[in-house]
Amino acid sequence: MGGFKTITKCRSCASGEIRPFFSLGAQPPANALPLGSSKKEKAYPLSLDRCARCGLVQLHETVDKRFLFSHYLWVTGTSGTARAFAEQFSRACLARAGDMTASYVLEIASNDGTFLIPFQKKGYRVLGVDPAKNLVALARRLKVPTTCAFFGKREAERIRARRGAAGLVIARNVLPHVANTRDFVAGLAAAVHEEGVVVVEAHYAKIMLEELHYDSIYHEHLCYFTFKTLERLLNEFGLFVFDATRSPISGGSIVVYASKTKRPERVSVRRLRATETKDGTNSLSSWRDFAKRAREHRRAFVSLLRREVLAKKRIVGYGASARSSTLLNFCKINRRVIEAIADQNPLKHGRWTVGSQIPIKDPAEVFAMHPDVVCILAWNFKDEIMRNARRIYGYRGPFIVPLPFKPAKIL
Repeated sequence: MGGFKTITKCRSCASGEIRPFFSLGAQPPANALPLGSSKKEKAYPLSLDRCARCGLVQLHETVDKRFLFSHYLWVTGTSGTARAFAEQFSRACLARAGDMTASYVLEIASNDGTFLIPFQKKGYRVLGVDPAKNLVALARRLKVPTTCAFFGKREAERIRARRGAAGLVIARNVLPHVANTRDFVAGLAAAVHEEGVVVVEAHYAKIMLEELHYDSIYHEHLCYFTFKTLERLLNEFGLFVFDATRSPISGGSIVVYASKTKRPERVSVRRLRATETKDGTNSLSSWRDFAKRAREHRRAFVSLLRREVLAKKRIVGYGASARSSTLLNFCKINRRVIEAIADQNPLKHGRWTVGSQIPIKDPAEVFAMHPDVVCILAWNFKDEIMRNARRIYGYRGPFIVPLPFKPAKIL
């Protein structure tokens, strides 16, 4: 457990025409947070390829999924932004799913059940599937029925044999994490009722490209989907997209709604296809430019932090997210620059960041250090973080927001 493999074929279309274009060096898995400073961390290459046939941007390396996901430290319910979006998301899904009275909602990678709870409150039957034993136990304590398993076609067939086909199958921010991409999508198709709806949410690569979200590249994120590459993959397994919306999660995600029976396409679908073509979203030249801009951003961000350190400013971070791990390691930032990182998730308290070796603490403990500057590492939750820092902890100093600003900004 804990090894890695390099790919020789595209994770989506199985073509051998994959081309490397960006290396972020060797990095430890982002969520493998040690209980203390450690010099024995395993680091694996972290680099991007693009498939010349289907255009999918993807990791060249695959780290053992059991090492990454069997015990997971991200808990959806710790984010107020996620909890608020869960209710909105449930309404959007039900508006497109139609009559669900005789069926149930199936969520893949359901975490602690936060996104299933709104369906339960509306009276619908639900079932979650997640590979992390600690999260499954948490979901069950919250009275959300959850199965502990890695999802694929075989698991979908088991669920269907026991429960019947689901009227609504939800896969939020999980498809990009899956090494066997094709088996996973085959599972989605096997699990859903003939008249049901599959909902897939993924960090939108077009936003990642335009806003320079290079910190969203880490070993758990194996694929970076545009609308074109996601639709192509779903189509291959008999799932046809009829609507698409945006999500605020992960700094900007896309949500697609698909079914086995072709439904009239909404204008959102046609608009996304046209916009990606016009903007060159799926071209190799666009992604090579992305790599160049990421290296330029690193120089500017490090220079900004160095000026604060030379001015004798005490800097702390907020948000020991997976994306912060990539940012810190790519920029070679450690606790000589950022003394500690605040995080709302108690599962992370007492742990240290991987590679960068910065202690993670309760926010109250970090703000008791009287920092001069707070660097918001989980910048996709910056509004929530800034509000909490001001209202709860009485912080009155400036914030550094690394992204999506180019270069990083002080607010």
